[in-house]
Amino acid sequence: MKTSLASWPSAIRAKLSARAERDVTYHPFAAMVRKELSDHIHSWRTNILILLVGLTCIASIYAVLNGLDRNAELDDSVKNYLFLRLFTATDGTIPSFITFVGFLGPLLGIGMGFDAIQSERGRGTLSRTLAQPVPRDYIINAKFVAALAIVGTLFVAMGLIVMGLGIRMTGILPTPEQFARMFLFLLASVVYVAFWLNLAILFSVRMRSAATSALSGLGLWIFFILFFPILVRLALGALAPPSEYEAAIWQQWLNRLSPNSLFQEATSTLLVPEIRTISGFLTMEQAVGAIPSPLSLGQSLLLVWPQMTALVAGTLICFGISYVGFMRQEIRAR
Repeated sequence: MKTSLASWPSAIRAKLSARAERDVTYHPFAAMVRKELSDHIHSWRTNILILLVGLTCIASIYAVLNGLDRNAELDDSVKNYLFLRLFTATDGTIPSFITFVGFLGPLLGIGMGFDAIQSERGRGTLSRTLAQPVPRDYIINAKFVAALAIVGTLFVAMGLIVMGLGIRMTGILPTPEQFARMFLFLLASVVYVAFWLNLAILFSVRMRSAATSALSGLGLWIFFILFFPILVRLALGALAPPSEYEAAIWQQWLNRLSPNSLFQEATSTLLVPEIRTISGFLTMEQAVGAIPSPLSLGQSLLLVWPQMTALVAGTLICFGISYVGFMRQEIRAR
């Protein structure tokens, strides 16, 4: 009995030393990501934004399913792409799933990133963290990776919920191509939210006040959602293109300066295979001879490749500017 009692402290010391070694060898970047994930999970603001996006999107899906239930018959095109219609269709009372994501996605990204740096600077933890032997870029990289992981998990969960509701209420399984289109739509949604997240982090790096950063992000969101289409119409009226065709081309290219328009074009083409061109205006010569059949997934990807490239480029540009600005900032101890 005395031997067993004497062996207990050494065993405990061995366990503690092994745990300490694991903690020491744990990569600091992974520890920072885990800390940011924990902050987002326990944040009331993030949880409210996620709940808002989730409930509104589920409400739109439920309205679409009820509308399909009330219809006596569905044509073949709706039956063939029923799961894709869950994202784009509407019953006339509640906007579609894709509309909610395009409208509320920026709000989610701005809400998760507008005080990414100011919160650390205000609590005084930024200077204490940089006093440790860790690279400075770990801080901003960890904030972006953690927020992106939360956004990706949210959209994957919503996609699975939509799939489950669709199978439960219709009894129809999605084809592999429909599943791939839904996955690409969710990926485009994550990239779209990541653009606004990086824009909010950029404002957080450049501005000293969290309130100013939040107002700047929300102001840009309102500008692109509400006022940018009005400015495009005013610009077309001032330029007065000589023909209707040229006016449509100018309007299309001006609208593509808005990330919301790029997202709508990309996702609607992915979710509606019947869309054969992104151009909103076709001449009679272009329309003659076109076969009225849905496009394959590869052909739809060729159509939306420029829009997706533009969204990814905008995301990387915003992150690059915020990265350089953060690395050059002088951070003083409080």
